[in-house]
Amino acid sequence: MSQLAAKDGVVFLKSDPTQSVSYGQLLFGQRFNLTSNSKAVAKDPSQYTILGTSVPRVDLPAKATGQFPYVQQVRLPGMLHGKVVRPPTVGATVANVDKSGVPANVQVVVKNNFVGVVADTEWHAIQAVSTLNVTWTPGPDLPDQTTLYTAITQLPSSDSITVDSGDVDQMLGNAATKLTAQYLHPYQLHGSIAPCCAVADVRGGTGAKASAKIWSCTQGVYPQRDSVAMVLGIPNANVRVMFVEGAGCYGLNGADSASFDAALLSQAVGAPVRVQYTRRDEMIAGESYGPPHVMNLRAGLDSSGQIVTWDYEGWTLSKGNRPNATTPGNIISGALAGFPTPPVTPAAAKPPTTFGNNNNAAPPYITGVVGSNPPGGQGSVVSQRVRVHTVASPFFTGPLRSPDRLQNTFATESFMDEIAASVKSDPVQYRLRHLKDPRLIAVVKSAASAYNWATRPSPNPANSRSGVVTGRGISCVLYPKNGS
Repeated sequence: MSQLAAKDGVVFLKSDPTQSVSYGQLLFGQRFNLTSNSKAVAKDPSQYTILGTSVPRVDLPAKATGQFPYVQQVRLPGMLHGKVVRPPTVGATVANVDKSGVPANVQVVVKNNFVGVVADTEWHAIQAVSTLNVTWTPGPDLPDQTTLYTAITQLPSSDSITVDSGDVDQMLGNAATKLTAQYLHPYQLHGSIAPCCAVADVRGGTGAKASAKIWSCTQGVYPQRDSVAMVLGIPNANVRVMFVEGAGCYGLNGADSASFDAALLSQAVGAPVRVQYTRRDEMIAGESYGPPHVMNLRAGLDSSGQIVTWDYEGWTLSKGNRPNATTPGNIISGALAGFPTPPVTPAAAKPPTTFGNNNNAAPPYITGVVGSNPPGGQGSVVSQRVRVHTVASPFFTGPLRSPDRLQNTFATESFMDEIAASVKSDPVQYRLRHLKDPRLIAVVKSAASAYNWATRPSPNPANSRSGVVTGRGISCVLYPKNGS
């Protein structure tokens, strides 16, 4: 071993680097089957060749010139094209499928409430869907969208308490000043730059001898493998999911739904099938929407304008989740194919035993003390309460990006701006007054310095009452799980 060295995926003789073998050749299609050695000697930093250097992005030239091979460009020999027919309303079920108007060379696939067609070209599949006559039994009525946010706060919920010092109501009653605000966030489509796409090649039907290959822009190849295996009735060892970038894929968009669609259609016809969503497909039950939120915040201030108590109560809607090994009904296509979606079960909150910021529902300005545990937050506000209510959603939902943190941080930081404005304090300085975490403090100061931030209240007292004025803003947050 002392005569060997490894670099760039190749093992070679130190005395003759031309005598080499790649990692792939050594493994020859086998698994590593190695146990991590916790006592292995780490490489000396002086030998680093990549860390500390600026490494060029090898993907950017192709992306900038329109040559990058996204999942939308995957093509296989003998590949067919599929389109799915989603229920016209939430909860609608298939009553009848009339295939009489569909061309003879188009295959129609029905599995419970999953309906699709497979044709030789994408355009022929689109045409076939328009001629397929599906009769649906309507589902339950939806809440009135004009009163959605009020309805959310009145529905049964699964509740959680992140932190509760037990004195918030009393502190609010005794505060020199009390401020309240409500922030609303709607259902929101991910709307990736290119609508989602997947290609699947399922051979052998179902059972131990069947196999499946899926080209997908999923965020989790192994969870998708396990979930698709259940949907298809194939051992997960026989399913291979290959990640291929999707154009603008983020959060829980329609990547997994498209993959399930392609797999179900391919299994039915015994050939590779490509499913390419249109924007309309994604908007009509093709993806899991970013969930709506209602966020009510209250703060009590002392006579100097310092926050002495903080109260957050939030509501969010939820249905489904990411793919996993036990509940294929988490994904739209899995649910349509007959797998149950785990329900949101109403339940009262249990007292917390440790502090977790609940996807930043707890802001960085509180101490985050639970019981006799040391502070888990990054701030100085001792009187604190954070409650979250999860309500069953009629639509499938998923993280728009960074689960719930987008919505929670928007509410928290907007509220901090409003409080700072109410006491005529500079927004940066007001945040620093309530932070204790040295790293977050340093980041806020560095950002303000780089921006050449002018210390003054917002809005600018010098602004004229007419004409155009320029706004500014700052937001800070720390994810305690990974310290980012």
